[in-house]
Amino acid sequence: MIRNPSPSAHWRDSARSARFFIVDAQAAFPLLLFLMHITLWTFIVAVVTMLFFTVLNRFGFSVIVFGRLVRSFMAGKRKSAYPWWL
Repeated sequence: MIRNPSPSAHWRDSARSARFFIVDAQAAFPLLLFLMHITLWTFIVAVVTMLFFTVLNRFGFSVIVFGRLVRSFMAGKRKSAYPWWL
């Protein structure tokens, strides 16, 4: 069955991230892992991970952008144009 798009749909809406109710889909992935292996420690890991992804999303970061930010922080302010072995 082919669904007719709503009249208010636009191609720009294709870039929106997927959501599971109010949680971003990337943050809901640990919930799936918890449902596959239901124990207390997987529940704690899933909740902490979901909170981490939710906080990232709240500040406007994706996981990739946050990884680049951490990499830039670890590299430091001084960037050498020459390799260290020369």
